[in-house]
Amino acid sequence: MSKWFCYSKNNANTQSSNSTSTSSVSSSLAYDLDNLNITQERLKRYADEANTLSSETSDTTLTANTEDDLKTKTIFLREKAISKTLNKIKLSMKVDLCFVLDCTGSMESHIAAAKDCISHVLNYIIRTNSNIKLRVGFCGYRDHNDKGDRLQFLDFTDKYEQFTTYMHKVKSVSSSNNDRPEDVLGGLDAAITQMDWQNSTRVLFHIGDCPPHGRRFTTLRDNYPDGDPNGLTAENVLEKMQSKNIFYFFGKITDKTDKMLEIFRGIIGEFPMFDLVGGDPIKLIEKLIKATSSSITYAVSSTIGSNSKEIYSLKQKKLDMNPNVPDWNTLSLQKGVVMWYFIPKTLDELKNPTYFNKPKLFSESFSFKIAQQPFSGGVEKCAYFALDIKRNKIPFIPCIAKQQMKEMVIKEYIHIGKNDPFEKYLEAVEVSTVAYFLSEEFNRHAKRKNIPKVNFLNVKLLRCGTIDLRTRYYIIEPRLKDAEYKRFNANTGVITELRPTLEAFVHFTYEYTEGYLVVCDLQGIELNNEFILTDPAIHCIDSLRFGGTNFGKDGISELFLANHRCNDICKKLKLSHIDNSAFNLVPTSDNN
Repeated sequence: MSKWFCYSKNNANTQSSNSTSTSSVSSSLAYDLDNLNITQERLKRYADEANTLSSETSDTTLTANTEDDLKTKTIFLREKAISKTLNKIKLSMKVDLCFVLDCTGSMESHIAAAKDCISHVLNYIIRTNSNIKLRVGFCGYRDHNDKGDRLQFLDFTDKYEQFTTYMHKVKSVSSSNNDRPEDVLGGLDAAITQMDWQNSTRVLFHIGDCPPHGRRFTTLRDNYPDGDPNGLTAENVLEKMQSKNIFYFFGKITDKTDKMLEIFRGIIGEFPMFDLVGGDPIKLIEKLIKATSSSITYAVSSTIGSNSKEIYSLKQKKLDMNPNVPDWNTLSLQKGVVMWYFIPKTLDELKNPTYFNKPKLFSESFSFKIAQQPFSGGVEKCAYFALDIKRNKIPFIPCIAKQQMKEMVIKEYIHIGKNDPFEKYLEAVEVSTVAYFLSEEFNRHAKRKNIPKVNFLNVKLLRCGTIDLRTRYYIIEPRLKDAEYKRFNANTGVITELRPTLEAFVHFTYEYTEGYLVVCDLQGIELNNEFILTDPAIHCIDSLRFGGTNFGKDGISELFLANHRCNDICKKLKLSHIDNSAFNLVPTSDNN
């Protein structure tokens, strides 16, 4: 019999409240565990990933005579890759933002809002993400019969008073045309080809209330039903945008643009859209400020290490996903084993890299159903709806079992590489376990100060067989519901949704661990007096822990310490004040 066992809740300190009785694991799992050298597999994977990040040839083979030799070489490769990634992050903080506005008569209130928007956006960026440096430009469009007034633009500038002065001269002009479509493609093409795009992060924020010309876009009265008279098409305009690595965002005002948006998505994939409907000028300005700020932080956090092909490939994949919960009655029941780590009891255990090893693993049998298509996906993982199905015997009636079902989410890595996937999924559970431990410590301190709680989901590894007899691995966690899923900050240091409690939590993890690590990339839902989070990242001074999203001691210094602004929650917790002025974030000219 194998030495690896499932443990009941009475036998293990776990996050789970529904562990079953003790039983031995399957022989195949026992065999895999016996043959898994977590440390060696992790070092090999880190070396392979670091080679890829450093743009080395994909067939580079790392040779080492001993595990210590392998460790030394992997550290060298990791530090080199981290240095290159940090430089890309610094470059990504330089942003070109172009407003593309319909400047016809119906757009007067939105043009006025744009005039007042930029100063508020700048103040917000300075307050939340002072590392971001912004150039702003403008391109306005009307219609073909407006001739000399058809297009107007101001090239990018970091002199914001110049932008504001220019915007005050932009007027909404009612066209003499008696049709509704406008020269949308001409406006977008001018912004893409005539503006001097230079910075690494490029944002085009398009605001309009009418579609382009052509029957494919609208059934409204149209003087150019065959499309743009200058020969522009959505395909050739948006392909130029893709080639220049420009992020597209849209501010929606009316339903008349719905068909246009559908066609645009078919070409470039999903893109963020903001609701800018409203007659109240104050509320409209507030909406535009929030939409613009979100566009900037979204683009910055998505730019790192990506080229246009990768960015739009991911957007296109989202069109192939199914956001609907499946009919569970049509899906078969599957069986597997879930595994999790014994939660550390002390900081010393957490900081000990050998703590998270096979002796601290626990497991239990698991029955589930999984959707056939993912409902969501990111750069690293895709997510599926799932059901945790348990059959509990009714007391005194052992022949009858009551079925219980719990909604879950199963996540799968998109790219595993040539290494053993078992180790990589175990690492994901380790990251979540560390975050869980630190959130418990934070909540213990926060409770006395009436500060909202920060909780992380109970995350486990799921191992199962498939119909083709292949062993598959997943991450499984409870489904988050009843609130909008948000990303609050990123491991690049960018704050996408400012929440003082969460920024104080990141600060707390740094101080509690004595500068050993910070937990970041906080995402999940916000409830009344509580945050429920998942999928964190960890920057740690030990670069051989916590995966490729760990940017080491320099990541802690340059992405957290340099950008953090202590707030009232930090003060309530009596956390040490962080002096940002000690950190230099100027990118190097050498990208190699």
